[in-house]
Amino acid sequence: MADIYEVAVALDLGGDLSEGEIAELQWHLGAGPEPGRLGIVREFPVVVVNDFGEPVVENEPAPLLAGRGAAWKVGGVLTSELVRQADGWALTARQEVHPDDWDRLGELLGWLAVRASDRHQRADGSVHVGSIRFYEADKAEPLTVRGGRTAWPEGI
Repeated sequence: MADIYEVAVALDLGGDLSEGEIAELQWHLGAGPEPGRLGIVREFPVVVVNDFGEPVVENEPAPLLAGRGAAWKVGGVLTSELVRQADGWALTARQEVHPDDWDRLGELLGWLAVRASDRHQRADGSVHVGSIRFYEADKAEPLTVRGGRTAWPEGI
C-alpha cells in the first residue's frame, strides 16, 4: 500500500505577480528552470548522511507540482499549466503527492491563496484551491487555505 494522494489545483490568480514570482511558479510547475533565488517556498529540508555517517539536514530544492505523464497510482495523467489571461493568470495542476511533501506544498498553496481571485473565496474566509483524495478513494475532498494555512481534510 502506498501513501499517495491526488491533489488537483485550479485557481485564477491576480495579474500583479512579479517576473521572479512567475519564474518560480513556472519552476514549481515543471515549466521552467530553477530560479537563482527562491521566495515562495524557501526551505526544502532533506536528511542525508554525511561522510562521518551522521544524519544532517540539507536544503535540496525540488519543484512541487512538476509531475508529467501517466500517473503512478491515481490513474490518468499528471499535468500542470500556468496560462496568462486578460486579468491575471489561470493555474491548473493535477499531481500525485506523498504526505512527506504536504508542509512544502501547503506553503505553496498558502502563497497561491493570497493571490487567488475573489471567485475562490468562501463565506468563512477560506480560499478553495482545489481537491484532494487518497488514491484508493472514489470521492475527492475540498482543499482549502485559511489564514495562510492549508486545511488538509481530517483523516488524511
